[in-house]
Amino acid sequence: MKILMVLTSHDQLGDTGNKTGFWLEEFAAPYYVFKDAGAEITLASPKGGQPPLDPSSDTDDAQTDATRRFKSDDAAQKDLANTAKLSDVSADGFDAIFYPGGHGPLWDLAEDADSRSLIETFASSDRPVGAVCHAPAVFRHTQGADGKPLVSGKTVTGFTNTEEEGVGLTDVVPFLIEDMLKSNGGDYKKGDDWASFVVTDGKLVTGQNPASSEDAAKKLLMLI
Repeated sequence: MKILMVLTSHDQLGDTGNKTGFWLEEFAAPYYVFKDAGAEITLASPKGGQPPLDPSSDTDDAQTDATRRFKSDDAAQKDLANTAKLSDVSADGFDAIFYPGGHGPLWDLAEDADSRSLIETFASSDRPVGAVCHAPAVFRHTQGADGKPLVSGKTVTGFTNTEEEGVGLTDVVPFLIEDMLKSNGGDYKKGDDWASFVVTDGKLVTGQNPASSEDAAKKLLMLI
């Protein structure tokens, strides 16, 4: 079983002067769900190398069992520091693709042609595609075989407008996940803010927020 995990390379939070990147829990929890299931994991990002970590996800109150495990896992840290360059990665040989969130993907992966091509290849070959929190941004321009947005007519979730408002970034982000998924024809569903909520539609798995990351990874595994 081989799983491709794609992380952001973007580290600027709009014009705020603050840093962003990927959210540690949303990487660590799925990483260990996959690893503990015996999967071979390949990590990739648009620029390759070390992806930027959102500093807000590395505070003491943001730590979880998975993040603490990662911090003591030298091999995993080495893997993360050496992600493959996305343009060098082919969908061949992988059983599923998964995108951790963080605000970074709103700027780079949402607009990345290589990411779009990978997702469309996985979807057209009926292989599982997963994204959690802000990572459903990657579906902004992806299309299905019918030429419509990939999420059109599909039940999906992602970071809610009220959650974005809760972190005070509604006017900072380039677009809102909830609004984008709806405008692309997705049947958007959500649970309570900050609680785990995961939706599966065919081979597409989406999670609402950081708390959803482990459950989303488990749902993805069930589809392989």
